[in-house]
Amino acid sequence: MGAILKTVVVVVIAASGAIAAGQTTAQGFPTKPIRLIVPSAAGGGPDTSARILAGELGKQIGRQVVVDNRPGASNIIGFEAIALSQPDGYTLGFVNFPVATNPSMYSKLPYDSAKDFNPVILNASTMNLLTVTPSLPARSVRELIDYARAHPGKLLYGAQGAGNSQQLSLELFKFMTGTEINPVFYKGIHQAILDEIAGQVHIVCDNLSSVLPHVKAGRIRALGVTALKRSAILPEMLTLDEAGIPGYELTPWSGFVVPARTPRDIVLRLNTDTNRVLLSPSVVNAYSARGTTLIGGTPEKFGEHIRLETEKWAKVIKAAGIRSN
Repeated sequence: MGAILKTVVVVVIAASGAIAAGQTTAQGFPTKPIRLIVPSAAGGGPDTSARILAGELGKQIGRQVVVDNRPGASNIIGFEAIALSQPDGYTLGFVNFPVATNPSMYSKLPYDSAKDFNPVILNASTMNLLTVTPSLPARSVRELIDYARAHPGKLLYGAQGAGNSQQLSLELFKFMTGTEINPVFYKGIHQAILDEIAGQVHIVCDNLSSVLPHVKAGRIRALGVTALKRSAILPEMLTLDEAGIPGYELTPWSGFVVPARTPRDIVLRLNTDTNRVLLSPSVVNAYSARGTTLIGGTPEKFGEHIRLETEKWAKVIKAAGIRSN
C-alpha cells in the first residue's frame, strides 16, 4: 500500500473515533438521498470527477448521491447554492480552485468562503495541460512565448469563466513571460476546447482528463504540464518549469464541503465515508487514469489548504492585475 493510502487509512480510523466520541446527530444518517452540488457544467473534468466519487459514496453510505450541476459565473452560482442549503448533511458541495480565487477576483460575492462552508475533505489534486490549436505555428513553450511576444494581443485563450485554474494558468503564464494574450470565457470548458479545435481560440490550459483525449486524437497540440513534476500518464511531456518558465507551478484541486452549521458529527461521518471511498480500487483506478492524485485527510487539513491557497493566489491575482470587477 502506498504512502498516500496508508495516510488515508489512519485518517479513517481517527475520524471514526472522533465520531464515536461526539454527539449522536449522525446516528441513522443518512435516511434519504444526498444532493451533491457541482458548480460546473455536465461533461467537464470537475463533473466527471464528482460523479466518480458520488457513485462510490452512494455505495458506501447505502443511499443515492445525486449530482446537481449548477454551472456559470465562475462557479459563483453553485457556491451560493451550497451556502444557502440546509445544514443537515443532505447537501454536499464539490468545490475546487475558484473557491480560493474568487475572493480576490470579485469585490462582492453572494457567499463568504471563510464563513459559509464547513470543509469535509480534500479529495484530490491534479495538473493542467497547456494546449494550442494545430494551426498555431508553436510546437514548444518557447515557440509559443516568442509567437505571443511577436503578436501582442492577437492570441486568445479559452476558459470556463474567470478565477478558475484555466484562467489562472494563462494569467500566470502571461505574468511570468511578459506576453499579452486575451481571454474568452465560456459556460463550459468543452465549448472552449471545441473552439480551440476549430481555431476560434488559440490556447486552452485545462486538466489532463479534459484535454488529453483531444491531444491523443491529434485535434490539439500539447506543450507542457503546469505541475513541477511530470505526469505519470504523460511522462514524456515537459513541465512548464522545464520548458522555459522557471518556477512555474499550478496544481488544481477539489474537495467536499457542507453548509456552515452542519453538525460536527455529520461532517466527521461524511469525512470518514469519503476517506473510505478514496481507498476504493474503482476510484483509485479511475483517478489514476486521469492523472489525478487522491489525497484524503481531515476536515481541518482541507480548511488549512483552502486558507493557504486563498492567500497564495491573492498575491498572484493582485500582481497580475486580473480582478473581474
